[in-house]
Amino acid sequence: MAGDEILYMHDICKDYVMADSVLHVLKNITLTVRKGQFLAILGPSGSGKSTLMNIIGCLDVPTSGDYWLAGRYVADEDETSLSHIRNREIGFVFQSFQLLQRQTALENVELPLIYANMPEKKRKERAQECLEMVGLSDKMDNYPNQLSGGQQQRVAIARAMANHPSILLADEPTGALDQRTGAQVMELFH
Repeated sequence: MAGDEILYMHDICKDYVMADSVLHVLKNITLTVRKGQFLAILGPSGSGKSTLMNIIGCLDVPTSGDYWLAGRYVADEDETSLSHIRNREIGFVFQSFQLLQRQTALENVELPLIYANMPEKKRKERAQECLEMVGLSDKMDNYPNQLSGGQQQRVAIARAMANHPSILLADEPTGALDQRTGAQVMELFH
């Protein structure tokens, strides 16, 4: 890996074994992502985009191939180390938001900071800052069921940005947003 590469994959394959056949979802994917780079993975439904994102995010492992993330060879990492990588290096924005319904918007954004053992005062300040960045400073005390789909999406984006991740993975990040808000959110990713 070169000094500015945050992610490097070489010949990544992912297969799923079915009862009497093998489904080849990813075939020989080679990918380099450098710090500050913006990358979109496009393709039709069922083409393996989410599978690739799960592998990039250390939520799944490839069947074969090599993967380095933030200078680490991912196959050599144990589950504790991978958990640390997911918390510190990767921000996730899931298509279904994955917000905790019994937690306020602020508390949802605080979650990765709690896992990172950030002190409470600093944690709350950072969560508030992230919610302000996505235009939800007036919704911090609202629960997810009190927010529109677009507002829930922005809470999920704020949560993903809370730990200043090296990589931000977003599955359809503007899918629930109107055009103006979607453009604003995409600016946050740059």
